[in-house]
Amino acid sequence: MTVGEDDRTGTGTAATGDTAPVAADPKRPRKVRKQRPWWQELPILVVVALVMALGIKTFFVQAFSIPSGSMQNTLQVGDRVLVDKLTPWFGAKPQRGQVVVFRDPGGWLDDQPAREGGATQNVVTRVLAFVGLMPSTDEQDLIKRVIAVGGDTVTCESGKPVEVNGQALDEPYIYPGATPCDDLPVGTVTVPKDHLWVMGDHRDASRDSRAHVEEPGGGFVPLDDVIGRAFVVAWPLPRWSSLPVPATFDRP
Repeated sequence: MTVGEDDRTGTGTAATGDTAPVAADPKRPRKVRKQRPWWQELPILVVVALVMALGIKTFFVQAFSIPSGSMQNTLQVGDRVLVDKLTPWFGAKPQRGQVVVFRDPGGWLDDQPAREGGATQNVVTRVLAFVGLMPSTDEQDLIKRVIAVGGDTVTCESGKPVEVNGQALDEPYIYPGATPCDDLPVGTVTVPKDHLWVMGDHRDASRDSRAHVEEPGGGFVPLDDVIGRAFVVAWPLPRWSSLPVPATFDRP
């Protein structure tokens, strides 16, 4: 089949490279893209920053504020901690000795007073907390140390150290003057699968798993309620420090 004249319409010699490219006219002014004024760029930058902050809070790291002394002296009232929310996406589970933030399993915070503030302050705080730039003031979250995981047996008796699977824990992180179990002894409990047994470092001032053994749920925290592991104290700056797992939990 031969190609007709009409089939070559529009191809021209320029498409075959037979004609040299036309040089630009040096006298012809170039079009310069007009830059937007800063007041037009600023809203775009703010929106991008907020979207990035929201994504980081949702999938990577979130800040939480410490409202009480139940974790002293590891954490002080007003400390800001950063919580790892990324590794659970890859199947990581809380381990013994870690400090974790978790949602109220049910009734643990019923006796906690609501925080108050001015209307404007509350609105600003809620917006900043929503995108992760400030800790939330109204979420029903708690922070404690994981003492035992699913399948473990915990013994907590007056006058004795806490035992996990028959091994006594050496707990130098306990608040000075506090006792491991004297204020709320519970005897021996076995942690159900996919649950945690948690306790505060200031045992005499912590309503932790021990305080809820007679309630629905038995004082155990479901893994589904865990938000993530607190891995660093980020604020105030003089208190900046990591939150490692104590050596006593390294034993089998």
